[in-house]
Amino acid sequence: MATFLYRIGRWAFRRRRLVGGLWLGALLLAVAAAAMAPAGEEEDLSMPGTESQKAFDLLDERFPQSNSQGAEARLVFRAPDGQRVTARENKAAVEDALGSLDGGGQVASTTDPYTTGAVSEDGTIAYSTITYTADAVDLTGSTKSALEDAASQARDAGLTVEIGGSALDAEEELGGTTELIGVAVAAVVLVLALGSLVAAGLSLLTAFTGVAIAFGLVSALAVPLGLTSTVAILALMLGLAVGIDYALFITSRYRDERAQGSEPEEAAGRAVGTAGSAVVFAGATVIIALAGLGVVGIPELTKMGMGGAGAVALAVLVALTLVPALFGFFGRRVLSRRIRKATRPGSERPHRVPAAAGRPGLGTRWARFVLRRPMAVLMISGLGLGAVALPALSLELGLPGDESKSVQTTQRRAYDLLSEGFGPGFNGPLTVVVDMSASEDTRATTDLVVKTVGGVDGVASVGDPVLSRTKDTAVLTAVPRTAPNSGETKDLVHAIRDTVPGVEADTGAAVLVTGTTAMNIDISEAMSDALVPYLTVVIGLAVLLLTVVFRSVLVPVKAALGFLLSVGAAFGVLVAVFQWGWAADLLGIEQTGPVMSLMPILIIGIVFGLAMDYEVFLLTRMREAYVHGASPGEAIVSGFRHSGRVVAAAAIIMISVFAGFVGMSSPTIQTMGVGLAAAVAFDAFVVRMAIAPAVLALLGHRAWWLPRILNRVLPNVDIEGEALSRHVPASTAESDAAVRRLPVGRD
Repeated sequence: MATFLYRIGRWAFRRRRLVGGLWLGALLLAVAAAAMAPAGEEEDLSMPGTESQKAFDLLDERFPQSNSQGAEARLVFRAPDGQRVTARENKAAVEDALGSLDGGGQVASTTDPYTTGAVSEDGTIAYSTITYTADAVDLTGSTKSALEDAASQARDAGLTVEIGGSALDAEEELGGTTELIGVAVAAVVLVLALGSLVAAGLSLLTAFTGVAIAFGLVSALAVPLGLTSTVAILALMLGLAVGIDYALFITSRYRDERAQGSEPEEAAGRAVGTAGSAVVFAGATVIIALAGLGVVGIPELTKMGMGGAGAVALAVLVALTLVPALFGFFGRRVLSRRIRKATRPGSERPHRVPAAAGRPGLGTRWARFVLRRPMAVLMISGLGLGAVALPALSLELGLPGDESKSVQTTQRRAYDLLSEGFGPGFNGPLTVVVDMSASEDTRATTDLVVKTVGGVDGVASVGDPVLSRTKDTAVLTAVPRTAPNSGETKDLVHAIRDTVPGVEADTGAAVLVTGTTAMNIDISEAMSDALVPYLTVVIGLAVLLLTVVFRSVLVPVKAALGFLLSVGAAFGVLVAVFQWGWAADLLGIEQTGPVMSLMPILIIGIVFGLAMDYEVFLLTRMREAYVHGASPGEAIVSGFRHSGRVVAAAAIIMISVFAGFVGMSSPTIQTMGVGLAAAVAFDAFVVRMAIAPAVLALLGHRAWWLPRILNRVLPNVDIEGEALSRHVPASTAESDAAVRRLPVGRD
């Protein structure tokens, strides 16, 4: 692989105008396609195969005139202090406000709180439910304005009015201050790490190119593939982070090769052949892990995985082709000042630059410190990560609702008013769907279902059944006594489902429990059940791939155990921040609650690939030194001398990019930002830079041992570029002929 990539690197350097033109054309096409494509729709989270989803599908079939998961709003009215909402003036104000919505565009129905009994026992709070014919993202601006105008009209009459439900949900938008800060930090780190504004700008330029193309493609395919804004943001987040890192690694290796006296084209080829091999492997691990999210069975998670995988694949292609092409465009300006001074005037080929004299670098000093005290470093690092991971034992999974929003939002205030007036369970009603197509007496069946469900401990009330036009389906609303995300409500859903089989046996009807609360519970349980199998697959894949790459048995096992530690610590941070509220104010997180049920598997998939990035980039240099005769200890020092600073810079960049998304209002993106930033910090600085060298120091030569049978069976991918050390640079004509055989393109 190293030789193949070496040829690509040289070809891209020579044909830089063609390569640059192709990428510029791809960028313009992606932007144009995104600009012309219609806006995508935010789809409801679904979980095929669960009871909740089956019930929703049945409702869509039997009640075609309504949208079972369509937009809904609740206008919540509260009378002034000392008054009742049933007083004549207040009642008139409520009815006038609701009357302004009747017959409005996209409004399916509006309930009257005085005829439906939607007034609290003390008479101070009432609510009306407004259902719409479209999903929340499909509501027009005039429809939302009419809802807000109705609320303002009642407020002018002296009532307190808040709006709950999904009608005001907005699509997440980019361009916040925190994202820009993250990119700015990444730029500063690049300048400090490379010592050149041009080299730093090159890494940012290539990363932005890949991200822009990925974002444009996601936007263009949003409608045909049903991609949401979360998919686009994840693609942006991952593409930006890995794009900068991959460009940084190849640029750093190019500068090293130039410092050793290589000509520019040869240096570009060797940089792509060595660091590029590591980029291909690291990118492949991220892609495989993200694509593997499809096995969980949640369409939205599958789309997020595929969108992120596509962005990473583009980042790899950009790093292997556009980066070496830009080396040719920028020339000596990519090099550090020390290397430029060593270049003869009018020549592109520097003398071999001697290593800087004086005190060894920080990476070398740290490696030698670990070699002197490997057991102490291992114990302190391992116990520290274990302590950080302890909160993960209290991990609770759920999906955010209005209760997770800021208290400054009208949705959260409406949620609190409804809890105050009607009980905490009122915000999470359960929908009981009764399929009576095989039942003989529909009235007796619905009466029995109402009696059975109402008798379950924890049910506050059961509403009257609503029948379909064909009378073969009934829908009932059961209100729990507890809040939607509480453990008691979860137990209640299971209790109802355990009780209704008796009704089904007596009547022949099928009884299904659904609703947003039940769907969230089903998805959270499915995520919990899939967590261990998915983690097993990921760990197995890590061990297999690293065995092939490093031709060792113990190095992959060490890498997998370190990955578990970093993921466990990241989960501990998520629990501490989002469940317990530690540092929540500092991060701008205003409401605590269960961790989003999608996050554990999503973070495992992403962090697995990113963890392998640093494992490969750091240990490749160690193995390169070892196979060339260095002792195990000298190999560790060599790895940190050449890659320690670059890996640290890459980790800081990735942490900055991920942390920059914490400032977004979406709980999904906030959780991803905190979780991924923490995981990368733990994995790069604790696992790969402390635990890994300590374990290698304790293992010595055994770290690189591989049984003979595996040595014969496993393919030699030559990720450290050993074949290039024996490679004699071909003439330009020979190299041209070799590259023309590659299916890349022509001038």
